[in-house]
Amino acid sequence: MAGEPQSDCLFCKIVTGDIPATIVRESGTTVAFRDINPQAPTHVLVIPKVHYPDAASLAEAEPRIAADMLREAGLVAADEKIVESGYRIVLNTGSGAGQTVFHAHAHVLGGRGMQWPPG
Repeated sequence: MAGEPQSDCLFCKIVTGDIPATIVRESGTTVAFRDINPQAPTHVLVIPKVHYPDAASLAEAEPRIAADMLREAGLVAADEKIVESGYRIVLNTGSGAGQTVFHAHAHVLGGRGMQWPPG
């Protein structure tokens, strides 16, 4: 059921502590942790504690938690001291866009120059 933890979801297991992660922030509704395959000097994932397959479905079902995820992404950027140099928040939706874990999440990337369009 949407919103409920999924036994086969990597990120749900990080939320419950069944899989370790380097957690950098946690709120009542989100967890932020370092990506294990960083694409920039700062690469942190911010995930909701509830399970939805992507950011669009999260925003539709639980807009407050979607907003929490974005707010926490900004706080991660502040904690990582990348606000002034600039950072990117990426929300991949679907395998064609590069989503590999189907639990809503935001990538916070910074600490290097970013190109547009992305490569």
